[in-house]
Amino acid sequence: MKIAFHGAARTVTGSKHLISLKNGKKILLDCGMFQGMGRETDAMNEDFGFDAAEVTYMILSHAHIDHSGLIPLLVKRGFKGTIYCTPATFDLTEILLLDSAKIQEDDTKFKNKKLRKEGQPEVAPLYTVDDATRSVAALKKVDYKTWFRIDEDVEIYFTDAGHIIGSAAVHVRIAENGKTTQISFSGDIGRYNDAILRSPDIFPQADYILLESTYGSTLHAEAAPSDDLLIKYIHDTCKVKKGKLIIPAFSVGRTQEILYALNRAGLEGKLPKVDIFVDSPLSLEATDVVRHHPEVFNKTVAKMMEIDDDPFDFPGLHYIERVDDSKALNFRQEPCVIISASGMAEAGRVKHHIANNIGDSRNTILIVGYCEPQSLGGRLMRGAREVSIYGTHYDVNAEVGVIRSMSAHGDYEDLSQWLSCQDAKEVKKLFLVHGEYEVQQIFRNWLIKKGFSDVEIPERHSEIGLG
Repeated sequence: MKIAFHGAARTVTGSKHLISLKNGKKILLDCGMFQGMGRETDAMNEDFGFDAAEVTYMILSHAHIDHSGLIPLLVKRGFKGTIYCTPATFDLTEILLLDSAKIQEDDTKFKNKKLRKEGQPEVAPLYTVDDATRSVAALKKVDYKTWFRIDEDVEIYFTDAGHIIGSAAVHVRIAENGKTTQISFSGDIGRYNDAILRSPDIFPQADYILLESTYGSTLHAEAAPSDDLLIKYIHDTCKVKKGKLIIPAFSVGRTQEILYALNRAGLEGKLPKVDIFVDSPLSLEATDVVRHHPEVFNKTVAKMMEIDDDPFDFPGLHYIERVDDSKALNFRQEPCVIISASGMAEAGRVKHHIANNIGDSRNTILIVGYCEPQSLGGRLMRGAREVSIYGTHYDVNAEVGVIRSMSAHGDYEDLSQWLSCQDAKEVKKLFLVHGEYEVQQIFRNWLIKKGFSDVEIPERHSEIGLG
């Protein structure tokens, strides 16, 4: 048995790990899109590093595009198997993939308009809405905490990862050469004090573990102060400077967390009276999906719903669906808050909002989650004074704010707590994935001190034999 790491290897996005059995079966863990990798992004997404038609099964940890976004390309290139995921992930993945395809089609049209003017050859989207629609048919729901037999050699088991609704740590038991081996893949691990979701579950003893390491060298601040800081940014930008607060936020997870925080602030009388726009049709659909899965909520949210049946709605909140209404926000003179995807500001409507507002010192761009260093959000976080957006250069006159504690990824203590149910001596090898290499090296030393003697940081496309 071998495992190859074709994405999220010494980088955060593009999660893609391929298990190959001696009998020829191949099991793919996630099929994510690389995001925010600069000029290399498109080429990296084109290169799977394996033949899609040879993959037997795929298991999806959760719906975020950096874990699911290349599923349509996988199907387009010949994958004919089943994709296993939790019920909430099933619901979210359908809308996310269709939205991703639409964004790619729209962005390609925008790029081609410029290319035609320059006399350059046009480009094609990675996949289309039709490709995404066909790929959704391969999804199959599997409940949490139930061993599900895929075939005579392979069983899978999902445990709640507490990252976004439906997120799961994936556990695969494989029978080969008369013995059974368990490979556990963390997916993305959430926080144990998440404002909305239940904490990550314990899981059966594993032989091999693939562990995300996004914040492997970071200890987050307490979650509560981030709500107060969010309200402060709204007050200072919209009430004091009379400007616009632009918040790049992933449509799934982060947007709902922000809306929940604002609703709670409203109930406590702390929310300034200002129009708040969620400019993302996907966010509206995703929030509806979240509402229909209350089983993932923690006790605090369940208790709140006893007095407020919709924890993601409040006076002054407006959803923008039509493109014309989105464009109209650029001409709006009154102060407002605009929450829009994507979270790294690499695609979607938020990129246009930033372009139209970045030059005005009254405005603020507020980063509330992880951003790849080369992404637009990452460059703004690092203090860039000039950025290029769709080939046009802009001076950064707007304030750039960061709330680091608003993260759906666990820090090194959360990750250590997730591992605490394991006997480290029984784990033959632990692989660190989904993290920046410098962070992973620090986290590796931490894990060795915790008793995990063999911790490896695989390179992209490397293949490693499993005992």
